[in-house]
Amino acid sequence: MAKSTISPHSLRFTPDPGLEFEQTLKKRVRAYFKDSGISRNANAAFVVKVVAMMSLYFTPYFLMIFGVVTNPWLIALCWFIMGLGMVGIGMGFMHDANHGSISKNDKVNKFIGKVLSLVGGYQVNWRIQHNVLHHSYTNLTGYDEDIDAPGEILRFSPKTKLRKLHRYQHFYAWFLYGFLTLAWIAQKDYTQLFRYKKLGLTKIENEKFHRLFIELIISKVIYYAYVFVVPMLVMDIPWWGVILGIVLMHFVAGVILSVVFQLAHVVPNVNFPEVEANKVASNWAVHQMNTTANFAPHNRFLSWFVGGLNYQIEHHLFPNVSHIHYKKIAPIVRSTAQEFGVPYHTEPTFFSAIISHARMLKHLGRA
Repeated sequence: MAKSTISPHSLRFTPDPGLEFEQTLKKRVRAYFKDSGISRNANAAFVVKVVAMMSLYFTPYFLMIFGVVTNPWLIALCWFIMGLGMVGIGMGFMHDANHGSISKNDKVNKFIGKVLSLVGGYQVNWRIQHNVLHHSYTNLTGYDEDIDAPGEILRFSPKTKLRKLHRYQHFYAWFLYGFLTLAWIAQKDYTQLFRYKKLGLTKIENEKFHRLFIELIISKVIYYAYVFVVPMLVMDIPWWGVILGIVLMHFVAGVILSVVFQLAHVVPNVNFPEVEANKVASNWAVHQMNTTANFAPHNRFLSWFVGGLNYQIEHHLFPNVSHIHYKKIAPIVRSTAQEFGVPYHTEPTFFSAIISHARMLKHLGRA
């Protein structure tokens, strides 16, 4: 969400204490997959989800384009459903693909990960911000861009500057969340790619920068063409009606995506550790347990729709494991954490998690 200017290359975690917990946990999870005789990757049920989420996004689009839906209110409903489809594509399988957890074949994962371009984003930026900065340096101010709000309008960390307007952020934050994906299609992806180049982070992709930049431009042209140009040419509504529909679609997606990710890291129980002399005084696995929380673990539909991201602890510890396995390995993680005295944060319901996040926003808005 923001603009980190600190290169993370030299940042290190302390191996111990916590090394035994990490080794034991990884051993037990490996044993689970081996004893069960299953792969850590996706299965046939995952294919059904891909088809369902793609249909949720593109069916309303084609109903509008081919003139099946012409009523203005039904057109608005179609854009709304497309917003839900964006969320389903992003969290349902794009997320797994860009973590390399769908298939053992990295080329397959990268190909599927490019679906992000179809909903307005750019997978290279996403992988750097999410996989590298967020997953490696969770809740570390200045490193994890997910807790650095643009323009300092929002305060997600107790280590960022407090401003007077933050006193009301628990009221207005929900509205601002709606602009997350609109920023992708407007300017964020362009400025972010050049900033990552300056920080040396684009080298992770093993591609020359000019190739990445050309890919970005082509992906945006394709997106603008089918989302903006085609509807304006073929739909029997004013151009501003199309713009309003697109804004509605992105606003719905932005709110849901932002809320789901914030519920895992900006809540009262999690920590925002210090970085001193380029070191974090914690083992990496313990750090993830201290900075991450689960929510609504028994809500099966929510878990299916958000790609298992209500099991954020399991996802952060095992990002290369497909989300379809999180529910099964969660008891292993929880019991191992209890055994080693490591925290395991969880909210019982989605609603209680929302309340918890709102409480944290209010707390961060005060001195």
